[in-house]
Amino acid sequence: MTETSLFDRLKKDGTEAWNSYTRHDFVCRMADGTLPEPAFQDYLVQDYLFLIQFARAYALSIYKSRSLAEMRNGLEGLKAILDTEMDLHVRTCAKWGISPEALEQTPEKAETVAYTRFVLDAGNAGDLLDLYVALSPCMIGYAEIAAWLA
Repeated sequence: MTETSLFDRLKKDGTEAWNSYTRHDFVCRMADGTLPEPAFQDYLVQDYLFLIQFARAYALSIYKSRSLAEMRNGLEGLKAILDTEMDLHVRTCAKWGISPEALEQTPEKAETVAYTRFVLDAGNAGDLLDLYVALSPCMIGYAEIAAWLA
């Protein structure tokens, strides 16, 4: 008998909630090519602002680490955000005439602020595990969406 992972059991027990989180209208319309370009542009700008806070969370993970191995893991995540993901956003937005300065001057939407500050608050108040648990819906959700779209 194959043992089911905790994640798979939780996902199965919360199928409706999980699917509403990972397969909502925005994702489905992006997948089938019917998402209006301005909606994707708005998402990309907000995601850029989100990544700034996400980078701070990974910097906090380095501070919260109890070993050099954990610190290096946090550093790799931080470098991936700052050197790869954010650069991809900047290059994509540049194609639409959105400059890096315009990206950084755009106000964060309430949803962006709510989640990112929750993550940072959880990380500041708790330990490294608390921080990673707060980050996990985004990390796992994006991975699940990518797997579903693939």
